[in-house]
Amino acid sequence: MDTRTIARPAPLTLGDGRPATAGWTLDPTKRHINHGSFGAVPIVAQEHQQALRREMEAAPLTWFPALPAKVGAARVGIADFLGASVDQLAMVPNASAGASVVFSSLPVQRGLEIIVTDHGYGAVTMGAERLARRWGGTVRTARIPLDADAQTAHDAVVAEFSDRTALIVMDQITSPTARLLPVQQIAATARAAGIPTLVDAAHVPGLYADPMRDLDCDFWVGNLHKFGCAPRGAAVLVARSPLAQELYPLIDSWGSPYPFPQRFDTQGTVDVTSYLAAATSLGFIEDRWGWSAARDYMTELADYAVEVVADAVTAITGEDSHVDVGMPVNALRLVKLPTGLATTHATADGLRDRVSAELGVEGAFTSLDGIGYVRLSTHVYNTPEDFEHFAEHAVPVLARWAEEERAATS
Repeated sequence: MDTRTIARPAPLTLGDGRPATAGWTLDPTKRHINHGSFGAVPIVAQEHQQALRREMEAAPLTWFPALPAKVGAARVGIADFLGASVDQLAMVPNASAGASVVFSSLPVQRGLEIIVTDHGYGAVTMGAERLARRWGGTVRTARIPLDADAQTAHDAVVAEFSDRTALIVMDQITSPTARLLPVQQIAATARAAGIPTLVDAAHVPGLYADPMRDLDCDFWVGNLHKFGCAPRGAAVLVARSPLAQELYPLIDSWGSPYPFPQRFDTQGTVDVTSYLAAATSLGFIEDRWGWSAARDYMTELADYAVEVVADAVTAITGEDSHVDVGMPVNALRLVKLPTGLATTHATADGLRDRVSAELGVEGAFTSLDGIGYVRLSTHVYNTPEDFEHFAEHAVPVLARWAEEERAATS
C-alpha cells in the first residue's frame, strides 16, 4: 500500500505551543513506540503521586486509617470514566492481579474445565492453568486464526464448550496479537449456557469509551496505567454477578468482613498512591485534548504508522509484511517481522531488549505460531517521526539480523 495516500497526522501539542512530549519524562534519546506494555505517566500525575507519598510518610498514623475512605472516593471517578457501577468496581495493582483474585477466590469445582484462547496473555493463562490443577481439572485452548472475524472467533470459543466447562477466560484486546475478540457475543452465549466469564481487558481503559457497554460478563479486569496513563500499579476488577461476593483481596486485611468491593479498599500498609493519582492522569488527557479527540489521533497515527513500517519491511525483504488482523485495534497494530526473528516468546523478548540497547527504540515484539511481529502502539505524545525513524533506521538492521539468524540455523 502506498503510504502517500494515508494522511500524515499533525503532532499534538499541549495547547501552549509546546509539543505533547513535554508533558512526560520519557527518555528523549529513545523512540517510544510501545506505550501498550507499561504506559507513560504525565508529569502532573507523577507530581501528584509524589505529593501523596510525602503526605503518607509525614504522618503514617494519620494516613493509613484514613486510606480506605480515600480509595473509596477514588473509585467513584474511575467508575464514571469506565461507565461502570462504583458498587461493582474494586482497585487492584494490575489486570493480572485482578485475574489472580478471581482464580484464588472461586470455589473449588473438582474435575471441571477452563477455556482460554491461544491469544491470551501468558501470565493470565498460567493462572488459569494453576486453577485447573487446583480443581483437578483441565484447560482447553480455543484456537482463533489471526484474521478471524467476530463470528469465526466466537464459534472457535463456543466449540470448546462442554458440560464440564466452569470458566471462560478471554481477552477483550489480545496482548500478543493486537486484535479485539468478540467478548460481548461470547459472554452472551456463555451466560445462556450458565458458564461464568472472565474478560482480560488489560489494554482497554482509555482506548474505548464505555468499554463494558452491552458486555454481560461476570468479571472484567483492566489496567489504568496503560492507555489511561495512570501511575504504575493502578487497575480495576469489576464483578457483576453473585459471584462477586466470593472475591477477596490477595492480601488478607482488616477489610475482610466488608462486602465486595469495599473489602478491597483496605490493604494494610501497601502504597496505593497510584490508585489515588489515577484520576489526575485521566483528567490530564481530558483537559488537554478530550479523550475522544485523543483516541481519534491515536487511531489516525496508527493507520499511518503501520503502513510506513510494513511498507519498509516489505520493500527490504520482498515479503508482504502487512498483517490481516480480523478485528483490529485503534491504537495497537501488528507488522510481520523479517522471517527468522521472534519465532518464540523468549526470542521476542530478547529482540525487544536488543533493539532497545542497540537501536534506541522502546518497542514490543511478539510471536504467534512461530511467526514474529512488531506490535506498534500510539499515544498522544507519539509523532509520525517516531515510526518513520523506526522504518528508516531500525528496519534495515532487523532485516540484517534476520538474515544472520537464518544463516545460523540453516
